[in-house]
Amino acid sequence: MKKFFEEFKTFITKGNVLDMAVGVIIGGAFGAIPTALVGKVITPLLAWAFNSPSTDALNIVLRAAELDEAGEVAKEAIVLGLGDFVGAIVNFLVIALVLFLVIKAFNKARELAEAKKKAEEEAAAAAAEPEEPKPTTEELLGAILEEIKKKD
Repeated sequence: MKKFFEEFKTFITKGNVLDMAVGVIIGGAFGAIPTALVGKVITPLLAWAFNSPSTDALNIVLRAAELDEAGEVAKEAIVLGLGDFVGAIVNFLVIALVLFLVIKAFNKARELAEAKKKAEEEAAAAAAEPEEPKPTTEELLGAILEEIKKKD
């Protein structure tokens, strides 16, 4: 049993598991942002455009509710909820757009980091290349002497 708990501890403390847990938590918290944007900003704008207090103006009533003599609903209305459908589409598009922008920014940051790392590696490689050995004084004097002998 002790070995089982040690394996579980090793598994749960791996970086990937922790990263995934953080991602799920952040993703859940992030979901409230586009939901609020659609529910509190875009949906009221759509309702305003249709001169209605809600997006119910987009709904299509196929059959109205039927009431009995007591005024209670005998048959429920059949309604195509286009307002909810449009809201779901807008919500999806907003989330997709935000995710696209986040991923695009992440990829750009990664490209810049990789370019910086590559430049640093190239600079380190250039610095590590051995310089050509400088000629000694004797070699320089020998070369000068040979040049003087050639001119004579």
